Amino acid sequence: MTRIITDSRGRKITLRKIGVLETLRLYKALGPDLSINSAYVSAASIAAAAAMIDDVPMPFPNSEAGVELLLERLDDDGIAALIDALPKASLDVTVAEAGN
Repeated sequence: MTRIITDSRGRKITLRKIGVLETLRLYKALGPDLSINSAYVSAASIAAAAAMIDDVPMPFPNSEAGVELLLERLDDDGIAALIDALPKASLDVTVAEAGN
């Protein structure tokens, strides 16, 4: 079942599930330096959960530039909506994994 949330600007954001494979792909895209930066990995993981914004597909990031593009499109309002919508447990795991 597809989950769609609405941010404070009224944009519809379709969520994607970030599983183990996607997490590994995100670490690979970020490279060795950014993959150990817990703040960056956390922001990247949150942004990567956005599959569409207002029916415009958002590709899964495959580079640092891809992560930055997603963060720019989501902006603070989209990120806040994603943080509220994502299960707290998955956010905690992302931060914990980033430090290892």
